[in-house]
Amino acid sequence: MSNIDEKNLGPRWYVAHTYTGYENKVKLSIEKIVENRGLGHLIYDVQVPVETSVVTNDKGEEKIVETKLLPGYVLVKMTMTDESWHVVRNITGVTGFVGPGSEPTPLTAEEIAIFNVEAHEEFKFVIGDKVEVVSGIFAGYSGVLREISEDKKQLVILASTERRDIPIMVETKDVALAD
Repeated sequence: MSNIDEKNLGPRWYVAHTYTGYENKVKLSIEKIVENRGLGHLIYDVQVPVETSVVTNDKGEEKIVETKLLPGYVLVKMTMTDESWHVVRNITGVTGFVGPGSEPTPLTAEEIAIFNVEAHEEFKFVIGDKVEVVSGIFAGYSGVLREISEDKKQLVILASTERRDIPIMVETKDVALAD
């Protein structure tokens, strides 16, 4: 994995392949490493998609059962860098990332919607935050967050340019907090 940093797309959801039955252990291990090493700026969220259903047994007793939607896989929202790739890839139970060869491929918006993982995230932006546009047509711009849409899917940023500051509207998924 030598050129991952050059292909950095900002925060995206990736799928890590695990041994079956290790999904929750892998999730906990990633969360622990992120906390211990202070990698919250690279790895944002880890999910094991489950479906909850109520099952009734022969005696009429109801029981809530969780079924994994993707046995053997864990969803990781991360900024793909050599460091973040190395951390996740070397967790016990992880066999690799989903993608051609050794090239991790981010999920599309449609795939993310299937698993409803965005609903588990906390909104991390506050008006006045210094932010950086990491993808989209305004990638590379940075500035101060001025407005948040009602559905929290779009942001207005007062972007700094050489001559003056200009307001730009971007999608929330294209923005990261500036260091």
